[in-house]
Amino acid sequence: MIVSLDARNRHERADTVLVVPLTTSVHKESPTHIFLPAGETGLQSDSAARGEDITVVRKRSLIEPQTRLRQLADKRVCELASKVNIAMGCTP
Repeated sequence: MIVSLDARNRHERADTVLVVPLTTSVHKESPTHIFLPAGETGLQSDSAARGEDITVVRKRSLIEPQTRLRQLADKRVCELASKVNIAMGCTP
């Protein structure tokens, strides 16, 4: 899932996007994962975003989607950001 800001993603000098991988191995109790039901993502299966595995991907490695992409609500993106904070040890 691409989580970097659209302005950054579209910038001509930015050659990477910030991503959080998804997994269908759902562990709802994991403090660094958020559960994403299939209906929310448009994927065939429920999944979990793995905040502990945030990384960058080169834009040239991306492929054109075969179906329309979905955008998560801002609230969900902020929820994921809090999971990344937990993974980094930045808990309140």
